[in-house]
Amino acid sequence: MAKFNAVWGIDIGQCALKALRVRAGDDPDRIVADAFDYIEYPQILSQPEANPVELVREALEQFLSRNSVRGDRVVISVSGQSGLARFIKLPPIEAKKIPDIIKYEARQQIPFALDDVVWDYQRMPGGSEEDGILLESEVGLFAMKRDQVFRALRPFEEAGIEVDMIQLTPLAIYNYTVFDQMVDLPPADEYDPDNPPESVVVLSLGTDTTDLVITNGYRVWQRSVPLGGSHFTKALSKELRLTFAKAEHLKRNAMQAEDRGAVFQAMRPVFNDLLTEVQRSIGFFSNIGTSGAIGRVVALGNATKLPGLQKYLAQNLGYPVVEVESYRGLSGSGVVASPVFRENLLSFAVCYGLALQGLGRAKLATNLLPREIVTDRLIRDKKPWGVGVAAALMLGFTLSILGYWRAWHSVYPANFATALSQAGAVETEAQGYTNDYNEKDKTFKEVDGIGKNIVGNVEGRLMWIEVLKAIDACLPSEALGDGQEGANDPSEHRQSEDIARRQELHITDLDCEHRADLSTWYQGVQGLIKEERASSGGAAPQPGQPGQPGQPGQPGVAATPAAQPGAPVVPPAIAATPAAPPGAPVVPPVPGAATEGPTGEGWIIQLKGYHYHNSLESGEEEGAQYLVTTLLKELQSGRVDLPVAQGPGKPPLMKSVPITELGISYPVITHEKKIEAETREDPALENDPNVKDRSVHLRRFDFVVQFCWQETPPSKRLANEEAARAAMPGAVPPQPETPQ
Repeated sequence: MAKFNAVWGIDIGQCALKALRVRAGDDPDRIVADAFDYIEYPQILSQPEANPVELVREALEQFLSRNSVRGDRVVISVSGQSGLARFIKLPPIEAKKIPDIIKYEARQQIPFALDDVVWDYQRMPGGSEEDGILLESEVGLFAMKRDQVFRALRPFEEAGIEVDMIQLTPLAIYNYTVFDQMVDLPPADEYDPDNPPESVVVLSLGTDTTDLVITNGYRVWQRSVPLGGSHFTKALSKELRLTFAKAEHLKRNAMQAEDRGAVFQAMRPVFNDLLTEVQRSIGFFSNIGTSGAIGRVVALGNATKLPGLQKYLAQNLGYPVVEVESYRGLSGSGVVASPVFRENLLSFAVCYGLALQGLGRAKLATNLLPREIVTDRLIRDKKPWGVGVAAALMLGFTLSILGYWRAWHSVYPANFATALSQAGAVETEAQGYTNDYNEKDKTFKEVDGIGKNIVGNVEGRLMWIEVLKAIDACLPSEALGDGQEGANDPSEHRQSEDIARRQELHITDLDCEHRADLSTWYQGVQGLIKEERASSGGAAPQPGQPGQPGQPGQPGVAATPAAQPGAPVVPPAIAATPAAPPGAPVVPPVPGAATEGPTGEGWIIQLKGYHYHNSLESGEEEGAQYLVTTLLKELQSGRVDLPVAQGPGKPPLMKSVPITELGISYPVITHEKKIEAETREDPALENDPNVKDRSVHLRRFDFVVQFCWQETPPSKRLANEEAARAAMPGAVPPQPETPQ
């Protein structure tokens, strides 16, 4: 805890700012006051037209212009209505467990989250301890919302006053009462809860509220009554039709009024209301019966100087009302003898109690100053020591480094300078060569990149054409097409049996999609295969697995069952032969490829179409089986004729290239419908008057085929061929050309 010269107790009331500066005296029962201040506001803070923030700021500026708080501890008060006070009787418990019990009680008693309040507690005087167990112990728990605490601190922070303690006004009055009014209390170890000392009722009439405190010195009970001096003023203003300022002046000078009877008659309802609230509070306190009988009433606050008020209270309460004429425990002639101090003596009781807490002479020493502020100040106070320690460490490091430097300097020969200079020159020259190489390498890469882009653009125009030509080459071409002999001859009746045997596929749609990773597509295909396997209850064909039971060497396919030899042929118009379950992927084997599937980026090319090669005759392939043995088989093992450049001025040479070398792989039937019957008119018989029935009965199979394509330009295919030839046994590596 930092040392301090004196303590300032500052009470910002609704009517005036009161401040009292005290020091510890030689007598432990007395303190010495050496300064005070009383600054009355031009307006009461609760008046509608008043600006409380501005009035308090001006009052603090005036206070600092006449007083100094440098080096002093500052203790301030906040209204009892802003805080919460609870007194908890503890069961027999070990003293070390009190913090845990209080934290639990705080969660129960405080109607807000603990993070939103500032709270503190203190064990009240009295009680006993036997074998480390506390008996008849009571703890006071006090809390205030965090935003209200910072609102109370704001005017002091703006004025540059550092507050050390915050206390509730009723508790400051309690500290004053015990120290100044109850000098004959027995020691705490002689306190008997069953026979407590006589209690004292303290009425501190403020401007808007009255703080009522009842205490026997060891236990305290407090309540804020919503009546104060301003209510007498408002009653006069209302009954006598006066302004608030004139009514306030008349209240303070009631004995000099022309019609004193009318003045007191106007204030009588407030007298009665105040008496009723005090009687109700004393009655409630007497019913809980915790602090003994009441002996007297102590009246505080300038409002109690109202003529007849103390006499009225004494007659109706039944207890003597003590008028405080001086403070027994306060000395210092420069303060206590001052006319201003004596005139406002009753309003300095709160400052008195705050100063006692700052000096450590108070019974209650709880502090509602936020802990983070206290921590920041402790760190700030320790900073000089931290700086000193850091400076000492830096000095020690400097001395240590200096010692090492002297040892190093003593063995450093001067003739090394020439060698180091030469080494530096060589290093500089080498760095120059490195920089020159890097620049030339960068230039080469830029030119090489431009060349690759130019060549790539030329080859890129050819790759899609090659893919389309490869797809065209994979389609069956034995069908009778337009322009061939007999294609449009009406006499050539195209019966459904002839169409069903034609080697043709009808492609209705071609689409493509680029994938950053083809393995995701392959995994999706694998998932469809597993689902089909689970739904069919058997083993579904896997990519790369040849054949199907009964058809060795054929691609894996869920084939449509054909009619048995000799069985009657069912006309297509009557019924359709069921195909494999729709949506089942059909994946033919990939010759020479691993089953892990494709990796890296590439394209997924999709073909949609249908065919009528679905004859009911035995031995004819139909449905997906026909698609596998034609299109899918060609995509895996077929070849396509592509032009190969021969050089400038020479025509290109046609070369047969395996379709797989174009980067095409993993063809799969991803979707198929069952074979359905279809009836349509034959356009070849449209104008034939001899034919009455022009309809043709067909069986149609719709499909979707997908396959991978990873771009393989001609230059890359040529490089792959050269690499393959070089890897063959006995191959002769190419010789560089000899310049002519």
